[in-house]
Amino acid sequence: MNGFAGHVWVLFPFVAVCALTMVHLLAVHRTAGSSLTGSFVLTLAVAAIPALRGEPPHYVTGVALTAGGVVAVVWARGRSRRHRSARRSALADYEAGAAAVPLFAALAERDRLAAELHDVAAHRLTGIVVAAGAALRLADRVRTGDALRHADEAGREAVRELERLTELDVTAAGFTEVDALAAAHAVDYRRTVDKAPAGSAEAAYRVVREALTNAARYAEGATVRVRIEPTDDQDKPVRAGGDHLFVVTVTDDGGTAVEPGIGTGRGLAGLAATVTATGGTFRAGPVGQGRREGWSVRASLPAATVLPLRRWPLWRGTAALDYALVALAIALSLGASLLSADVPAPFGGLLPALVTVVLSGLHAVPLAWRSRAPGRALAAVLSALLLWGACDRAGWTQPPVSDIFLVYGWVELTLVHSVGVRLPWRRGLCAPLAVAAVGGLALASGSGITGSRTAAWAVLAGVLALPALAVWSWGRRTARRHERLRAADARRRVLLDGDADAAVSAQRLLFATALRDTALRHARAVVAAAEEGDLRAVREEARAGLTALRDLLSGLRAGDDAHPPTVSGITALAARYGAVVRYVGTRRPLPAAMEVFAYRTASALMAVGVTLTVRTLPGGVEVSGPAPAVPAVERRLRALADAAGGTLSTTDRGAVRVWLPEAFPWRSE
Repeated sequence: MNGFAGHVWVLFPFVAVCALTMVHLLAVHRTAGSSLTGSFVLTLAVAAIPALRGEPPHYVTGVALTAGGVVAVVWARGRSRRHRSARRSALADYEAGAAAVPLFAALAERDRLAAELHDVAAHRLTGIVVAAGAALRLADRVRTGDALRHADEAGREAVRELERLTELDVTAAGFTEVDALAAAHAVDYRRTVDKAPAGSAEAAYRVVREALTNAARYAEGATVRVRIEPTDDQDKPVRAGGDHLFVVTVTDDGGTAVEPGIGTGRGLAGLAATVTATGGTFRAGPVGQGRREGWSVRASLPAATVLPLRRWPLWRGTAALDYALVALAIALSLGASLLSADVPAPFGGLLPALVTVVLSGLHAVPLAWRSRAPGRALAAVLSALLLWGACDRAGWTQPPVSDIFLVYGWVELTLVHSVGVRLPWRRGLCAPLAVAAVGGLALASGSGITGSRTAAWAVLAGVLALPALAVWSWGRRTARRHERLRAADARRRVLLDGDADAAVSAQRLLFATALRDTALRHARAVVAAAEEGDLRAVREEARAGLTALRDLLSGLRAGDDAHPPTVSGITALAARYGAVVRYVGTRRPLPAAMEVFAYRTASALMAVGVTLTVRTLPGGVEVSGPAPAVPAVERRLRALADAAGGTLSTTDRGAVRVWLPEAFPWRSE
């Protein structure tokens, strides 16, 4: 038996290396939950060996603590490598798709201009055609004069709006413009919503304008009602984030189509895209029966969004390594002492043992603040070291503070490195000097010092200043390297944005040129005919303008469907599946890797006819949608979220939410 045990201990280093390698590989290639389970099982297996050999409980505990600390650090390093590999893969995809960014930006701008053109020109020109057609049918002098005045005023408004559109100085409309629009059409109007996000208010204006235009075309003589009101509880959908909605409804009780064939056929489709892009819902259809069958348009739009506070577990991001270092520090300080054969003798008794345990925790726990507040963490560690020295002088602790600093001074040096990375050099320079001073004081209090302890402190502090300054300088170099990488990423983003802006400008130029030769020319002809009193020419020019507008919009809709792997590219991806994407929150530039992970997540959730929600929150992006029916897809989503440092959660309504934090690993230390 002894021979077998001897062979086991001879092979122990080899077995330990193999086991730690397995932990590392699990952390690199598996999700946090499964790799944590494997690490925990390995720690228990290591602790079970001395337990089976009949070792005392304190020895088994010491083995478990020491093994757990080492395994925790190996696991955290594997997680860090997993995040770095995922980030490199995402950046490679982003670079590969960068060529499509300018083209996609141009296509998106083309669609926006097409929607704006439809809203602006169709609204004015349709009103002119309807008024002129009615006056010509009645052959009434007063009605003809009113129609000419309306054509002159509306035509000039159309010219101004179209010229503004060619100059691309487009400002967003809001509730004030909705009020003016309703007053101009003399409809039954009520609004009880005062505030809403800019996108929702502009979408409400577009809904009302398009609905009133259609009512003028197809429902002459109808009573039109416009309501903008908060939604009731029964109508409020329960969605992640707690959106509060308001409803825009425009209804008419039926009428006659005075001027058929002047629509572009894209108004309602454009409204549906606009409303869903803001995070709302849209529907339109007939209401009533018989000869008085009317039409209803209804849009639910976000009035406010309560952004949820997102948290992720301690094993996510840089916190994983921070807490692993805490575990290692505690394991090495307490575990090594517990491995002694005469516990609690190494601590000098029960009370000193308790004090030593508390001080060990105070010396180790601040490592958890390494990434968030390294300066405060270092101050706490040095304070714990000074307190340990005071307890040492009172005879309350064992081992002495000089031994503690010799063995566990890596805690202070780790925080010095973090200070160099995170803090400006003027503030951070105090860190290595403080470590040298306090560390020299701890070493000078040791029993092996003879002669003047003050002189010993000065010498030891000077010696310690060299490695402390070297570690701090290493942190400063790391910070500069990361800054250069961030600057390079920013330059690449600026260049890419410049290419996209150039493509957008080129698309605007083509649009403006086509617009001047079509709808704008006919709108000016309408004004000229109105000034000459030729109502028939007014109607013909307005109809010709609408026809040219329809042809122009049809041409603008044709084009490529290339799209980059970004948050904006999710819209084009959804179009291929016939799906809907709702964007909620303020859109802002995101780290390139994060854009790719959001796109990958949406791609995994994408299916025919589904509705996805992309929320841009202060701390990251959330992509949510119906839970996939295939388990393999859910496993892929979980792996994507894990590699991005995020989380995947499910709701009781059969939906999944993937949270992608912006803080990590996109900006890693």
